[in-house]
Amino acid sequence: MSAVLWPVTARITAALNTANGTGEHETTMRLMKVVEEAGEASAAYIGMTGQNPRKGVTHTPADVADELCDVIIAATVALHAFTTAAPAVLDAKLHAVARRLDTATPPF
Repeated sequence: MSAVLWPVTARITAALNTANGTGEHETTMRLMKVVEEAGEASAAYIGMTGQNPRKGVTHTPADVADELCDVIIAATVALHAFTTAAPAVLDAKLHAVARRLDTATPPF
């Protein structure tokens, strides 16, 4: 994981906390931002595949990757609203997922 992810998202979180506070409404807005960014990633994928015949191909794989990065950043910022140990929480989750992969039974 990028070495700058957590320091930068901590700075973003601190700036948002200063500007908007930390109440229930702000927490909801941060969760909604994750959903908004996911929608933008979906829209970029639709544009990359040319799924809308009226618009044709409007995006590239790089555009989709860029939008997915926005999803990750928004999610890590939102995670700070639910724990004071965001890096450790994500690290623990990644390890749990990896353990499930190691013990998964093939679907044959």
